[in-house]
This record gives sequence, C-alpha cells and structure tokens, in this order.
Amino acid sequence: MQLRHIDPGPRLKAYIHKIWVFESSVGIPNEDMRMIVPSGRIKLVIPYHNVASNTNGLVHSYRSNSIMLVGVTDTPRIINDAKNNPSGTIGIEFNPEGAYRFFHLNQSELKNKIHSLTDVLGKIAGELEEKISEIASVTGKVDLIQQFLLQQFTKLDSDLIFEYCVNRIRLSRGNININALEKETGYSSRWLNVKFLEKIGLSPKNLSSVMRFNYFYHLLASGNSVFFTEKEFYNSYYDQSHFIKDFKRFTGLPPTKLAKASNDFGKIFMR
Repeated sequence: MQLRHIDPGPRLKAYIHKIWVFESSVGIPNEDMRMIVPSGRIKLVIPYHNVASNTNGLVHSYRSNSIMLVGVTDTPRIINDAKNNPSGTIGIEFNPEGAYRFFHLNQSELKNKIHSLTDVLGKIAGELEEKISEIASVTGKVDLIQQFLLQQFTKLDSDLIFEYCVNRIRLSRGNININALEKETGYSSRWLNVKFLEKIGLSPKNLSSVMRFNYFYHLLASGNSVFFTEKEFYNSYYDQSHFIKDFKRFTGLPPTKLAKASNDFGKIFMR
C-alpha cells in the first residue's frame, strides 16, 4: 500500500487540507481493519479502480472515475476489498472551514453519507467525470479537479465568523466550548449551531469532540501511546471514562484494544 501527497495549487491551499493518491497492487490485507476514522473534514473521492466502503452497515460501490462527495462523519468507515484487487483512489480533503466555499448546500444533509457529485451539482459534475475518464495520468486528473474547484470557489462569499470559530476549535485541539465562542464573537450558541450544521454538518460541540479525538488518535497511529500511562488525556477529558467513551464512539473500540489492532490502512491516512 502506498499513499502519496500532491500539493494543492496556491489559490486552493488555504481551503484544502491535503490531496492524496492511494495505490495498492494487491489490495488491502485481509487481517487489516481497513478503518477510516472521523476527521472533521469533507472529502471528494475519485476511484480510478473500483472501491467499496461500509458506513453504518450501508455498502457503497463506486465506478472508476466517478466523483463522490463524502460528508463529514462522526462514525468510522470500513473500506471493503473482499477480492483484494489492485486499487487506486484520489482523495481531496477540505479544511473544516473550507468546504462550504465550494459546495452550496446544507452540509448536515450529507453527514455520514456519500453522494455522487452529479446528484449534488448535476450536469457540470457529469461533464467533469467524462473529462477525468479521458485522462490517463493521475496527475492530470488531479489538475483537472483543481481547475474545477477554482471555478466553484468564485461563487460563494466568505463567512468570517464561522471560519474564525472553526480555527479556534482547531487551534485548541477541540478544547474550547461554545460559551467561549459566544463571548469571543458576540453571537449566540443557537446562531453558531445553525451556522456549523449548515456549513460543515457538525455542531461546534461535536466538531470539538472529533478534533480532540483526532489529536490522540494521531499519537496512537504514530506509535506513541505514552499518554495511556501518563494520563495526558486528563487535560482534554473529564476523566478516563470520558476518554474511552469518545474512542469507542469514533472507532468502535476502546483505546487499549485499538492500539493492539492492525489498521495499517487507516493509519497511513493520518500522515
């Protein structure tokens, strides 16, 4: 399995977290969990070899060169590869405050769901898929998608209050509550909740939970589990029970069991 990154163009860099290309000549090992955990990021996924995923018991299969809009999640996703076929996928992950600048829709309707981009944007997305299928090189496909995103970007104005709040949550690693955001912005929690659900699909509280979890999951994926014994998580959680509950919510397993499980596929996406 190999994951390589492609730098977003300079005009997109502030809104796209990363662009990656995943390739495997023999599929994903059967013993691997094949789990992708919630990240707080909306994604575009373009398989150029057939791929399938399982979210909340629903299996999605994708045809080559189709474009899928993956809504923000607060549940783990399992990638199916029963036949262990060669696979290849392009992924574009938007910063939590960035996706709304490209897709003019209520993101709460996409939460924990995967939609064909043609269902969301119609004819222009279908035309993009046709052009992508005509390009042989992966780099060429990525360049074409970035050109498309630049065209979409110009259609929406920025929401500076929303972007400020998301950045505060991210910089605090999820350790800021909505009361603090109310005081800093002068906007009510109700207003902030509506904005977040519309533009990212999660409430400020849920996004904070995902961001907090991601910090510790990244440490775990990097082989650093010292926080288990040193209880560093007490700086971010009420107690050990709260910490374990969040891990089980976002992975299905308590952290000690997750540390022993094989999830090499999922871990490479944390890099």
